[in-house]
Amino acid sequence: MVETFSPDWLDLREPADARARDGALAAALVSLLPPRPKLIDLGAGTGSLFRWLAPRIRGPQAWTLVDADASLIERAFDTIAGRVLQVGFRISAPSKRVLLVHAPMGAWRVEGLIADLADTPDWLPDREADAVVCSALLDLVSQDWLEDFADVLAVPFYAALSVDGRDRFWPPDRRDAMVAQGFRRDQVRDKGFVGPALGAAAGHAAARAFAARGFAVHTARSPWRLGAAEPALLAQLVAGHAAAAALATPHRFRPILGWGTERQLQARRGRLRATIGHLDLLALPPTGD
Repeated sequence: MVETFSPDWLDLREPADARARDGALAAALVSLLPPRPKLIDLGAGTGSLFRWLAPRIRGPQAWTLVDADASLIERAFDTIAGRVLQVGFRISAPSKRVLLVHAPMGAWRVEGLIADLADTPDWLPDREADAVVCSALLDLVSQDWLEDFADVLAVPFYAALSVDGRDRFWPPDRRDAMVAQGFRRDQVRDKGFVGPALGAAAGHAAARAFAARGFAVHTARSPWRLGAAEPALLAQLVAGHAAAAALATPHRFRPILGWGTERQLQARRGRLRATIGHLDLLALPPTGD
């Protein structure tokens, strides 16, 4: 089963994700979509990408939110409904797995699909879509999965926020390099996609894979830039880095634990800053001309 993440972590990171995604790349995707587009969101989690991208599409649209964790899809529906009511739109629920957002320019249909993402290349060709999208997913997949996925995809593909290894914490700490080494090692363990994860190489590996199949590939950097205004996110980020690094390099457990404790204290006191590098990608299929 593909590795999943806690809904609290996904909710906590959503504002940083929204700030970081490259707007021009998303606008390029939106400009190519037909009227009433159908989008498949892989690894949708709590629906963060839908909430960011759907208003940019504006008109009638249909989404399939795909995740292996049913509780995350349920959280997505609850969060979408709450946000919709906040802005004054109407909602209805024709079934347990379908939500309709009655926006002023047309209805947004949201369907939940529970599926093992490792099997995506097998079932994707059977589902109608005008685009496939994802956020913070590609760094989890293996090279073999990526190649199989690129083989079957025939519509635009938008992948936001793949980590690229350009992580920096301030102020500097002598243990930063040690933690980074352990964290990068953890990033490439098998995350459920049948093989070592691509980790920080994901964005460039995807660009190569799609370009080799004739896709026009566009990329843009989309780093998180975090500071005193995000103490909770920084604290959780530090805890995640420390836990992953310690898991990958257990012989360094004590200094890594010390790094995490000190960095979390800095975060709570508003003294920690961080840049976490990401890469956004848009791959457009050959036109056949």
